[in-house]
Amino acid sequence: MKKPFTVITCMVALAVLLTVQSAAAQGKLEGVWKTTEITLTGPNARTITNPQPGFIIFTKKHFSIVAISGDKPRPDLPQKEATDAQKVATWTPLNATIGTYEVKGTTFTIHPIVAKNPLEPGAFTTWDFKIDGNTIVATPKASKAGPIANPVTFKWVRVE
Repeated sequence: MKKPFTVITCMVALAVLLTVQSAAAQGKLEGVWKTTEITLTGPNARTITNPQPGFIIFTKKHFSIVAISGDKPRPDLPQKEATDAQKVATWTPLNATIGTYEVKGTTFTIHPIVAKNPLEPGAFTTWDFKIDGNTIVATPKASKAGPIANPVTFKWVRVE
């Protein structure tokens, strides 16, 4: 009679511990983070140590990402009569996404609500992350489409 009670008590304690750890990790994510490094994998593997501006903001339940891809500034867009190629060159590097997220251990999953690029219903991305002081290193691992073949690792530093 005592053994089942002990097992149940241990299971409840483990569940509470995991919930507390996830809440602590989620609390550590809260803030404003600036992109300071981007590591690309795959055929064009390289590390960008001076990336264009990019920020991710985590609140208790929501996130927002606005960033310029790459290591070069976007070209200026002429005020009048911009060509389609000029528009594409200026707007393609811009990334913007906002939505909700949750944390489980050292993984967070984002659920976009609004994004610059079209969203598929039920879209999500799962990221592995590690926090070291005021730095997060995060790598997307999977999305609704499946595992990410050549993931990009981001290093973000807390600015607020």
